[in-house]
Amino acid sequence: MIHVHSLGRAARYFPERPAVSSGATRFTFSELHGRVARVAAALSRHGFAAGDRLALLLPNEAEYLELVYACAWLGVIAVPLNTRFSAVEIDRVLADASPHGLIRHSSLPAPTVQLPWQRVLDKEPLEPRSDSCPEAIYDPDAVLALIYTSGTTGHPKGVMLTHAATLANIDHINYWMPYHDGGVYLHAAPLFHIADFPFMFAAPAFGACQVTIPKFSPDTFCETVQRERVSYTVLVPTMINLLTQFPELTRYDLKSLKQLGYGGSPIAPEVIHRTRAVFPNLRLIQVYGLSETGFLTALQDDEHTPKRLVSCGRPCPGVDLRIVDESGTEVGIGQPGEVVARGANVMHGYWNNREETQRVFRNGLFRTGDVGYQDVEGYLYILDRLKEMIVTGGENVYSGEVEAVLYEHPAIREAAVFGIPDPKWGELVMACVVLKPGVALSVDELIAHCRRSLASYKIPRRVEFSDLELPKTGSGKILKRALRERFWAHEARGVS
Repeated sequence: MIHVHSLGRAARYFPERPAVSSGATRFTFSELHGRVARVAAALSRHGFAAGDRLALLLPNEAEYLELVYACAWLGVIAVPLNTRFSAVEIDRVLADASPHGLIRHSSLPAPTVQLPWQRVLDKEPLEPRSDSCPEAIYDPDAVLALIYTSGTTGHPKGVMLTHAATLANIDHINYWMPYHDGGVYLHAAPLFHIADFPFMFAAPAFGACQVTIPKFSPDTFCETVQRERVSYTVLVPTMINLLTQFPELTRYDLKSLKQLGYGGSPIAPEVIHRTRAVFPNLRLIQVYGLSETGFLTALQDDEHTPKRLVSCGRPCPGVDLRIVDESGTEVGIGQPGEVVARGANVMHGYWNNREETQRVFRNGLFRTGDVGYQDVEGYLYILDRLKEMIVTGGENVYSGEVEAVLYEHPAIREAAVFGIPDPKWGELVMACVVLKPGVALSVDELIAHCRRSLASYKIPRRVEFSDLELPKTGSGKILKRALRERFWAHEARGVS
């Protein structure tokens, strides 16, 4: 379904417009559509059918787009994998998703999980031919992709993103970042991330050319914007922070950049002020959402006022967002509570995980796990998290997952992981550790232990060893709030 309304639409209405620019690769929409049809035929020839899963472990590149479009065409469920995952984390996702196959880049880790079919794309191309291709599916409720998010105990959860939910996200993108036919969209954030994934369908729907860079850096970003005359992009606050402090920024002609969406974590007001100074004509849009929901709210460019900068905006039409107490009853204006939401963009559930699905839905509303309030005009302010989650550089880290790895070390008696504020990354992962009596362990040894099982962004950046037992509640649970307080005492809110 999404193919018909996205790439299929572009091939019909804008056949000769530029569709993709990735390194030396350039295609029109007509050419891209033909290539995707041949990739879909090749996947079909290799036994992929509607409902099968295909895992993708690739950097941002044209082939990534083609493969996801081919999956959408066939009704195959794409499973985009985080390129920063360790081999252990990749194995866990593959064990949960049980894909029919995996396509990866040779520079990225090879899993140990046995799959029916695997390809190393840069060494074993699919060799798409002119085979006949099945008709594109048209099923709004079909699952388009499984977007994996770490669980509170280290077990991955596959968010079932449907074709209809992706179309809803396109509508919301167009509400907050109005597209005009044409333009150039840059995939600077990772394609596997929910902040960028919907844009691979929004861009062709409006005839915009897509440009990819394998990995963000300020110089690569600036070179690409200047060369390709990029008009739209989405970044996480950490990227914006690095960009606005890039010493060579003024050497580049970046005037083509018209709209910048950002999200993944709230942004420091001083970073916004720097962005305004270096990009005075750039339209800024802050978005708030989760892998499970897509975009829920946004702060428009003209709402970036001193009063609103710590807000993440208001929901658009089609998103029902509320603040509720512990019983699920809606609270009054200005009163804090859990943020809950529903809409066509919200997931149907977690893959093969009915228990977790039931836990996060109440009265038909998805429980975000974020604590916030709305003011009289409906602007949302996030205060804290119910879930023990850390957002560092736009990536989500569940403390329970890191703690599970720490407890695997034989020297550790107790461990608590939480986020502490950081001006560059928003939050850093911190661990407080109590060792078993008579055992020695250095920070470097502990980090090396974590590196074997965790992606780099999940590894604690600060470790403190305690000679005392960690503080606990009456039921014996470690009281993390007491450990966090000294780091957050002078912050405006309890999360970044």
